Order: sequence, then C-alpha cells, then structure tokens
Amino acid sequence: MFRFFAVDATSIVVQNRLCFQAMKHTNEASLGFGTYDFIAPPKSLIRAVGKAIGDYQLIRAGDRILLGLSGGKDSLSLLHILRHFQRHAPVRFEFAAVTIDPQSGAFDPSPLIPYMEKLGVPYFYVREPIMNLAETHMDNNSYCAFCSRMKRGLMYKTAREQGYNVLALAQHLDDLAESFLMSAFHGGKLKTMKAHYQIDAGDLRVIRPLVQVRERQTADFAKTAQLPVIMENCPACFDMPTQRQHMKALLAAEEASNSNLFKSLATAMQPLIRDGLNNTFE
Repeated sequence: MFRFFAVDATSIVVQNRLCFQAMKHTNEASLGFGTYDFIAPPKSLIRAVGKAIGDYQLIRAGDRILLGLSGGKDSLSLLHILRHFQRHAPVRFEFAAVTIDPQSGAFDPSPLIPYMEKLGVPYFYVREPIMNLAETHMDNNSYCAFCSRMKRGLMYKTAREQGYNVLALAQHLDDLAESFLMSAFHGGKLKTMKAHYQIDAGDLRVIRPLVQVRERQTADFAKTAQLPVIMENCPACFDMPTQRQHMKALLAAEEASNSNLFKSLATAMQPLIRDGLNNTFE
C-alpha cells in the first residue's frame, strides 16, 4: 500500500519498509542553495581531493553523482567537498545523497533529513531492517560484511531508479591501509579498495574521492565545522571487536615511530587503488 505526502517542495513516498525522501532540486543560481550555507573545506582537503579527482579521473562532464551519506564524519565532509567542486571545478556535474537507515535502535540517522532539506540537496532516505535481516540471513559472514553488502545493494538500486550514474563513497586513506593489511594478514591476498571502477553490471561507476585524505583530516573538518555527525554509524561493530579495529591500532602504533608510514603505504598500494580504472572508459 502506498501513501503519498506533498509538503511544500518535499515529497515522501512510503512503501512497506522502504522510504524515499526526495528533496526538490532548485536552481541555485536564481534561488540560492538552501537556508543553510555549505561550509568551505580547508585547503588541505581540497588539494588532496582535487589531486585524487585528477589522478583517477573520478568526475566527468555530465556525471550525476549519488553520495552514500551515512552521517559519519567522512561522508558529511565529502558532502561539503563535492559541493565545493561543483561550484568551482570546470567540469559540470550534479550530485545528490542517499542514506540507508538499517533501523537499529542504536543508530538513528533521521536527523540528517532536516539538515539536508535546509541545505537544499536532492536527498533519498531509505529504510530497511538490516539488523533484523542479518539474524536470519547472515550465514558465516560478519555483521559488518552483511550490512555493507545490503547497504551497497540499496544504494545501487536508488541510483538506478533515480537516474544517477556514479556512486560516491567516503572511504579515506586510513580505510584503504586497514583493508590492505586485513587482506594480506587474513586472506593471503594483496587487495584494497579501488579509487574508481565500473561495477560488474556495467551501468554504474563507483568513486572514492577521499583516497588521498587521512582520517584525521575529516575528523578535524567535522569538528571545526560542527557538522551534525551521527556517531554510531555501524552499531553492530561497536558491540563486538573487529579485524579493522585491530588493524587501526596496529597502524597507529607503527605510525608513532614512522611518520612516513601512510605515504609509503599509499605508494605501495597504487596498483591496487588504480585497478579497474581503465574499464571505466568502456
């Protein structure tokens, strides 16, 4: 059963467990861009993301980019960074955001709805009881792996239904380094997350504009800009130790005596980070 509500420029459609909140996209040149101003990121973030955009050809003319917005410091930082490049980059592109609400009592991203409305960003809010589904469908996988696959599938679905050809994710250099060590230590493979690739179905590209950004940079920006960070954006992982947390601690201990650690890791991981880039031109 469908219920449709029209409230000013906002339309909400609710169908069973799925809820889309689509904010009307206004012409910012004539109307302004929402009642909240976007916050200019620091130059260090702009340089790092700008370099990644150039190095990995992340954004192309006419792209319609859908940002995966969890409410964490990284995705909120990327929201403001994308807006900066939309205003200042020579390449014209559109962007919107999508939030997947796993309907967990420990995690409520709904405060993002009024925030995004005030910014005037086209926005899709999808509710799915992922935590409940994990209890019956998880098999031998971790909660994090199951939740990640479910969220990714819902983001792909939203992008296709709403006409976006690129999904932007907010993993940073620290995430890539942790994944690299996890894969080597526990999987016996040299593997990490890619900066830019085309998914197997061939209809969407995935980009990670923060691959040259350190986690502390997004943390500093979120704090200074007072972004509305949703703290527990992966509730299951807060309840149980994970391999990623262990790798994070290991890297922090090593960096304490080796200030060039992440620079070295970034160089070592380049072939893995660039993997799949050539296929994005097909």
